[in-house]
Amino acid sequence: MNIIKNKKIFLGISLAIIIVGMVMLLTKGFNYGIDFTGGTLIQIKIGKTITVDEAKEIVDEYDKNASILHAGAEKDEIIIKSTLDLSNDDITNIIDKFVEKYNIENKNYQSQKFGPFMGKEIRSKALLSALIATVAMLIYISWRFEVKFGIAAIVALVHDVLITLSVYAIFRIPVNSAFIAAILTILGYSINDTIVIFDRIRENLKLNPKESIDNIINNSIKQSLRRTINTSLTTLVSITVLYILGVEDVRVLAFPLIIGIISGTYSSLFIASPLWYDLKNRESTKTAI
Repeated sequence: MNIIKNKKIFLGISLAIIIVGMVMLLTKGFNYGIDFTGGTLIQIKIGKTITVDEAKEIVDEYDKNASILHAGAEKDEIIIKSTLDLSNDDITNIIDKFVEKYNIENKNYQSQKFGPFMGKEIRSKALLSALIATVAMLIYISWRFEVKFGIAAIVALVHDVLITLSVYAIFRIPVNSAFIAAILTILGYSINDTIVIFDRIRENLKLNPKESIDNIINNSIKQSLRRTINTSLTTLVSITVLYILGVEDVRVLAFPLIIGIISGTYSSLFIASPLWYDLKNRESTKTAI
């Protein structure tokens, strides 16, 4: 596969997803979860384990977007998180329907209403953390390799974050506190594959100084391809299993990580290196003039 020759195709795929995502974001905004919006929490001891779908048969009448988690040592309790300010009557009706459907002898439940605890300060600190991490990575890669490598790597990171944001905006996936943790994790994970490929490019530049840059990039990616795919696939399988079999709190963290791993592998192979190629060619053109 000639990565450089087909770079516009790879870039076009990413731009299409990002543009659609940004349009959805500007028109409809994010689907913020209870961590950002506040809402109502109800915890009920059922006395036996029931599935999320079974619980939703009751809860959907009041809030179709409510999230349902299992709790308790034997997973015989459920926690209902709704971004709506449910009335006391609605809360009572929900509890009564569970009591009636599952023959609960002793009503053991609690409910509370609360405001958003993921305020502007926490979001600002998360953004500041991401910015500091990005600048630190740019400085390190520029020192370890060169500035053009650093710029290409950071653009690839921004690409991964934008793809993740776009998927959340397009599919209206709830954004919660786990999402912020996942984004910061993606920033750290995504840079690894990019650095491995850049290191191989630098090595091949020294070994084959007379070879064209596009051939060096293509060969370097081919040499790193097996390692990159194996590493990403191993991590992806593990996180996917957690998403499928894990409880809701684990799934909300696993899902953005799945997106980030796929996007990070894609950008390392098809975005970062072609971008460095363009920056290098621009420098050569200016030097020639």
